[in-house]
Amino acid sequence: MKKWIALMLALIAALSLMTGCRTKTLETDENTTTRGALLSQADAPALPDTLDYGEDGVPTIIVYDVAERDYKRLNIEDYVMGVLAGEMRNDWPMEALKAQAILARTFVLKFISEKQSKYDGADISTDISEAQAYAPDQINERIEKAVSETRGQVLSAGGELPYAWFHAHSGGKTELPVEGLDYDQENPSYLRVVESPDSDSAPTTVKNWSATFTANQVARAAKEAGVDVGSTVTSIEAGKKSESGRTIYFLINGRQVSAPALRLQLDSTVLKSTLISSVELKDGRVTFTGSGYGHGVGMSQWGAYALALDGRTAEEIISWYFTGVGVATVW
Repeated sequence: MKKWIALMLALIAALSLMTGCRTKTLETDENTTTRGALLSQADAPALPDTLDYGEDGVPTIIVYDVAERDYKRLNIEDYVMGVLAGEMRNDWPMEALKAQAILARTFVLKFISEKQSKYDGADISTDISEAQAYAPDQINERIEKAVSETRGQVLSAGGELPYAWFHAHSGGKTELPVEGLDYDQENPSYLRVVESPDSDSAPTTVKNWSATFTANQVARAAKEAGVDVGSTVTSIEAGKKSESGRTIYFLINGRQVSAPALRLQLDSTVLKSTLISSVELKDGRVTFTGSGYGHGVGMSQWGAYALALDGRTAEEIISWYFTGVGVATVW
């Protein structure tokens, strides 16, 4: 009898330790479990008053498809499926897909409420320089499920649509809009620099990379970014760094050039981020070495991948990267 009681006490103690470990894992960052609960309908943000609604209650929009060079009328849920398939692999964890679907839906509504597409007659386009990636040929049952299970769900920050920024890989730490995007207003209160558990499964070319350009290319890019440094680069170094370690500006021939702007002008798919560890000018060529992929603002997709594998819900993933926001169902 005493042995049986001792065994039971040991089992209870073991279960307590297991529960404690799980709780500690979920509460490692204060920006995880206490936020992300579904908001009530009263907290739903106002939607653009220009939207047309279909019989099913879902808004329809005009999308310019750059691949097909054609205008398409789509309901937003169908558009979000194409975006989700373009932004994430369709075999990724379901909760990561759902988090991305919520961001994609928020993104298009925010875009329509504030901006005008550069393609006349369109509400938004599939041009990634303007909006989100779009790959309808990659839609499968998992994409359809992620969109269906988040139908009508968007982010709400104090009853307003926030900027639903996201990027591929943070390099371990996210960035603020002013420093990462040359955002010309104050950094929104719902974003802060956070450690991001970007998955080790990410390609090595995303985690760590180098990019080389001619000195003349860099000089031209600087001019296109708004700073004339001359016809070629004779000196270059990383200037001020942000809290996350990203380069805010480069000193090129002694002049300050915005790092985010230079990246865009050089080719953001080659100069993959501004999280630069070194920059070297040698034999008329400039080589940047860095890590991560994208501007670093908002949700890291490879971070969402890792968090989903760790058992986090879509709401918990969003709350890892966005502070004081929730999810509201708007249709």
